[in-house]
Amino acid sequence: MWLLYTISIGENLDLGFLGVKPRTLLGLPAILSAPLVHGGLWHLISNSLPLLFLGTSLFFFYEPLGRKVFWRCYLIPYLLVWIFSPRPAYHLGASGLIYGLAFFLVIFGFLKRDIASILLSLIVLILYGGIFFYQLFPGLPGISWETHLAGTITGIWSAFEFHLLDKGNRP
Repeated sequence: MWLLYTISIGENLDLGFLGVKPRTLLGLPAILSAPLVHGGLWHLISNSLPLLFLGTSLFFFYEPLGRKVFWRCYLIPYLLVWIFSPRPAYHLGASGLIYGLAFFLVIFGFLKRDIASILLSLIVLILYGGIFFYQLFPGLPGISWETHLAGTITGIWSAFEFHLLDKGNRP
């Protein structure tokens, strides 16, 4: 994320075209690049810090599931945006991944019901609880609520699915 931003500033490039543009052929490969591209320094910083904390927490507490959950939250929200977003705008930034990880950590922690998992859920709620009520629906111009909502759905779905698999049940 930082490398792409540095290149875009150094070369005076607008990399917005690497964001997901719904239902366009050129927007489809952007499912891979959209989480890495940001609209400015503040956007990059506001995505970097939560991603660092949530990603580290995911891999520290749930190492066996970490990669599966991370890649699911990296790809699926942007695929959902590509398929369903009503706006033809470019959707970029790591917020789909962030929402996916945050909702996974909170829901999965409460489903596991062990002390460490519940404590992690509470810490995520305290630090990032605002995302549970903020920017999930249309409102602020320039904010991809579609990506936030898709990340939320992906995180919740992943928490329930992996919880069922953890219990030995099939989803």
